[in-house]
Amino acid sequence: MDLAITTLAARPDLEPLLDEFPSGWPTFMQQDATGSLYYAATTQHYAEHVLMAYDADHPERLVAKAYTVPFHWDGDLPAGGWDAVITRSAVDRLIGRDPDHVSALEILVQTDLRGTGLSAVMLGAMRANARRLGFTELVAPVRPNHKHKHPHAPIDEYAHRVRDDGLPKDPWLRVHVRAGGRIDSVAPYSMTISAPLASWREWTGLPFDTDGEVLVPEALTPVRVDPRDGTATYIEPNVWVRHDC
Repeated sequence: MDLAITTLAARPDLEPLLDEFPSGWPTFMQQDATGSLYYAATTQHYAEHVLMAYDADHPERLVAKAYTVPFHWDGDLPAGGWDAVITRSAVDRLIGRDPDHVSALEILVQTDLRGTGLSAVMLGAMRANARRLGFTELVAPVRPNHKHKHPHAPIDEYAHRVRDDGLPKDPWLRVHVRAGGRIDSVAPYSMTISAPLASWREWTGLPFDTDGEVLVPEALTPVRVDPRDGTATYIEPNVWVRHDC
């Protein structure tokens, strides 16, 4: 593949291909209201932070895409992770505050090309783009992609599980560390999704007819049902990783 990677700012004509790209997330993960603060404003405010990869011989189809977001932050990286950096970036725009950090948000690879190393290539492109934009570091609230197999494991313990070779057991964390990333801390409430039980039934196909914890496929932690008001809440933890640019 003759891979070409560009930004939405450089190739606004490719924007329709972003919408055609299939989502790689379970339905419930697409209900986080905070995300619209970023994704509804990509063309106007974040075009330099949207990366698109395509085969130069077949430019009519994206093979991967990636998103980053600039934000201002003092002190330790936020415990609110993904939601926090998106919210802070929106506030920064409103008050005219210059960003001093850039965070990865997501990398998506076409289903038939997963496992080919494209995710690592896009991670490298994120770092290069952050450097081009004047940042010295890329931070990432990483969603460990095997954590859903261990929903009851505390995130701070899971994040530091390693193999005999010292690399993380989790495959996506391992990609980041192999690329030079350093596990910094955890974001215990990186994304929060709260909705009526009827919505959760629609999103997951599960009955949600018991109180307490419900294990949902692909969820990193159990979803908690509140019988008092008929809602359920998912609080997703992530792992902060730092990359030098």
